[in-house]
Amino acid sequence: MENKAIARTLRLLSQLMELHNENPFKIKSVANAAFKVDKLPFAIKTKNLEEIAQIDGLGKSISSKVWELLQTGTMAELQAILTETPEGIVEMLGIKGIGPKKIVVIWKDLGIENIGELYYACNENRLIEAKGFGLKTQEEIKKVIEFQMAAHGKFLYAQTEPLVNKLHADLAIWLKGISGEPLLGVAGAYRRCLEIIEEVELVLGAESIQEIYDRIAEFEPLNFEPHTEHTLIALSPFGMKIKLHLTDKKDFYLNWFSLTGNEAHVKQVLDLAGTGPFSDEYEIYQKAGLSFVAPELREGLDEIQLAKENRLPVLIKYEDLKGSLHNHSTWSDGVHTLEEMAQYCKENLQLEYLGICDHSRSAFYANGLNEQRVYAQHQEINALNTKLAPFKIFKGIESDILYDGALDYSDDILKTFDFVVASVHSNLRMDEEKATARLIKAVENPYTTILGHPTGRLLLSRKGYPIDYTKVIDACAANNVVIEINANPLRLDLDWRWHRYALEKGVLLSINPDAHRTEGFHDTRFGLLIGRKGGLTAKQCLNAMSLEDISQYFSNKK
Repeated sequence: MENKAIARTLRLLSQLMELHNENPFKIKSVANAAFKVDKLPFAIKTKNLEEIAQIDGLGKSISSKVWELLQTGTMAELQAILTETPEGIVEMLGIKGIGPKKIVVIWKDLGIENIGELYYACNENRLIEAKGFGLKTQEEIKKVIEFQMAAHGKFLYAQTEPLVNKLHADLAIWLKGISGEPLLGVAGAYRRCLEIIEEVELVLGAESIQEIYDRIAEFEPLNFEPHTEHTLIALSPFGMKIKLHLTDKKDFYLNWFSLTGNEAHVKQVLDLAGTGPFSDEYEIYQKAGLSFVAPELREGLDEIQLAKENRLPVLIKYEDLKGSLHNHSTWSDGVHTLEEMAQYCKENLQLEYLGICDHSRSAFYANGLNEQRVYAQHQEINALNTKLAPFKIFKGIESDILYDGALDYSDDILKTFDFVVASVHSNLRMDEEKATARLIKAVENPYTTILGHPTGRLLLSRKGYPIDYTKVIDACAANNVVIEINANPLRLDLDWRWHRYALEKGVLLSINPDAHRTEGFHDTRFGLLIGRKGGLTAKQCLNAMSLEDISQYFSNKK
């Protein structure tokens, strides 16, 4: 069991204990242990009971619970309290904006025991009558529930990727036993690298479709059933719908192409290319008189016109990236030390530089740096830069954008950084006009280098705050401010649908993993894919600059 799963279980236990009004000291101890376990730099499952008891914040009582969880997969205390709690009440704990205290009121005072009843109560305005609730709280809860409903059956690209990779590999092995060397490809939204996936589509080209039908039951990882005349369907263990489209082998590339692109893109290309047969996708575009369009770009926007004029962007590749910006260390809320983060970038990722951007002082919840700690961190960076040269750590900060659009810290402190990532982390409920004005003021601050995760969205969990994208991007262009593509798969913010406008305005983008531990650097891949989807080239990406070039860029900006 991984640390995060252990931490989630302890957190659930503390919440349930609070629901049932148990000892506050005990509740706080369990909640604190959940936080500590989540931040450990090692796998707790590798330790014995005695070693677990020595971990700061656990102690004898909680370590025994962790040990029981590792040995049995559960905890007797948790199971006992779950039996006393309606299942729907447990589900409510996952709703943002209502903690255990409010759930007690919902459950005990209003007699509501599941999310469906809660949503109905919101529609009936019954929640505002309860102690501690008001109209604003009721509307926020309603919005969150509606968002969860809309998210049903939808998955993050990053959640889908391991399934697709394994399924493709398993099918490829199984197909070795099928006559005629069948062809297999992933299509649909996944191949276009959309951030949210509702179903996985695969295309299988075989000389005998009937042989596939006759033998598909032999494919044990999934239970495929007939769906339409030439489509089989299955559900993954976690509920992802999987469609396997069957086609004659000679028509494989036509169907692979047709099932990949946006409907408008496919129609425009095939109107020019005809219906084949084609030896590969390149031939389809060639016969249409077009440059080859990468799957990520096949969204029916302006890519056909660009392909006609041979003006398609040369999309950025992972190898183009020379450094990693916007990352956190143990100086604020990271798991690994500054040196560990830097060494990982240098040795494991073969990068030229690291931008460290721990939280600023207003982010007290994330151990944000006050002025004295900023100075101390800069001293450590100076020492590490001498030790790790020619690799370089840039002195950055993720400065909170305050309510009025000002940046955390005075100008005297801001000017000590090599670069500043300005981000919103609080007061997320402004209307569009106020939220836009707030961001523009931050962008106009001469010390702002990068606008971080511009809308604060959390995919399938929290909508971003409303902004006028055009005005914010125009402000970035006017003030020479870079916009972040936050590569955390929950964010992928700036939305790819606005990348082209930003690039046309001359705004650089930066693919930032927002890593809080060394493993987080690998999220860069998801930011890269979404950058490609938005038409990003290496020349338009800040962290594709060499160490020399980005050093000059930061110097010029200051």
